[in-house]
Amino acid sequence: MNFIKRAFWSMKAKKGKTLLQLVIFTVICVFVLSGLTIQSAAKASSELARQELGGSVTLQVDREAAMEQQRSEQSETDGPPQFTSTPISLDDAASIAALDHVKSYNYSVSASANAEDFDIIESSTSTESDNSETDSEQAPGGDQGRGGMVQADLTVNGTLTSDGADSFSDGEAEIVDGRGIEASDAGSNVAVIEQTLAEENDLAVGDTITISSSNDEDTTQELEIVGIYETSSAGSDQALNFSFLNPYNTVYVPYTAANTLKGEDYTDTVESITYQMDDAENIDAFLTAAEKTDVDFDVYELDANDDLYQQMVGPIENVASFAKNIVYLVTVAGAIILALIVMLSIRERKYEMGVLMAIGESKWKLAGQFVTEIVVTSIVAIGLSSLFGNPIANVLGNQLLDQQTTASAENVSTSMQQGPGGRGQMGGGPGQAVSDVFSQSRDAVSSLNINVTWENILLLGGIGLAVAIISALIPSIAILRLQPKNILTKQE
Repeated sequence: MNFIKRAFWSMKAKKGKTLLQLVIFTVICVFVLSGLTIQSAAKASSELARQELGGSVTLQVDREAAMEQQRSEQSETDGPPQFTSTPISLDDAASIAALDHVKSYNYSVSASANAEDFDIIESSTSTESDNSETDSEQAPGGDQGRGGMVQADLTVNGTLTSDGADSFSDGEAEIVDGRGIEASDAGSNVAVIEQTLAEENDLAVGDTITISSSNDEDTTQELEIVGIYETSSAGSDQALNFSFLNPYNTVYVPYTAANTLKGEDYTDTVESITYQMDDAENIDAFLTAAEKTDVDFDVYELDANDDLYQQMVGPIENVASFAKNIVYLVTVAGAIILALIVMLSIRERKYEMGVLMAIGESKWKLAGQFVTEIVVTSIVAIGLSSLFGNPIANVLGNQLLDQQTTASAENVSTSMQQGPGGRGQMGGGPGQAVSDVFSQSRDAVSSLNINVTWENILLLGGIGLAVAIISALIPSIAILRLQPKNILTKQE
């Protein structure tokens, strides 16, 4: 094993070249290790984002199928088709809620009502139009398809829990006094009203209000106020014309109370159910299992919504892809650079090799000497890179993630400003709500938890040793194929 001793003597005698190889190899290992650790951190952050952001699937009426059915039924008439919503039975809702991967679910029932013993927050245009007998408002939710244009003061949102309602889960609405609607409130006449509406009417938690159905004035409900919420929504442009679209005039009640306003046909039904997944990755499995239930999917549809997860995980995937490219590029480039350096070093040592082969040293031991020299250098470089790789990877990885999330946020902001069809959105509204959710959810992936693990070091060691051996063997073969006589003759 004299070639090992000669390798150490050679490295000691040529300290300058050894130091140069060490510096180059350390730089290569640092970038490779950074790429590996960023990839690992991106994978972990992606899994965390899936768990925290999750995804939702909504069971609702298939409007396209319903409209198509209406067209076929009225093909022989001159009138336009009218969309009639088919409510979803609680049994169908429960059968899907019992499937795997459902973390929680919430019911949604939309109705309209009139205020009987309190004043609503009037919209500027609607206040003027109230004096005209020809003005009327289209009631939302269950009033669609009844053919009548009705006056309405309030939008009534029926829900299983107010925490699961879109406005509250999106952070657009927040309880400031009392409590929200709970699952145990089903069958009770309780309500949560907006703070501005409460202040305008000197209402507080524990007071009661009376509302009537916009379809049937004889259907009234006395609701106990159990909570007051504050909304940050500025409403849509239509809220200027219709009072019930004013966000201050939105009342949250149990879904059973909303069904009472809509009529007996809606007992034990809901308009839609939103199922929150335990992991966005399980949405496809959930959809497959749901199709095997007894729910009539000729009438209803499951709409998967994991846009938020896709928006947030996109920057992470971009960073992971960039880190992967770093590993490939640095590994290949590093192997080439080291091979060139070793080749130049070996060419300068032709005479040494010729003498050694002339005295009987085998070629494979000479090649082993060169491999030993570069392997020793690589081991030291790997040790140094494990010390410097983590802070460099943290700076590089989080800077890349910040750039990607900023670009993603700008894209979301632009799309929200343009709105459907490229039209701008004014004030708040759904676009603002989505933008707020996106901003809040960025915290889930705001940074990468980058730490060097033994797995990363072992993988780096494998890559580093492979690069070292290849970079030493390739130039060695070109030189060692020569005969000792030719080497010594050319040297002379």
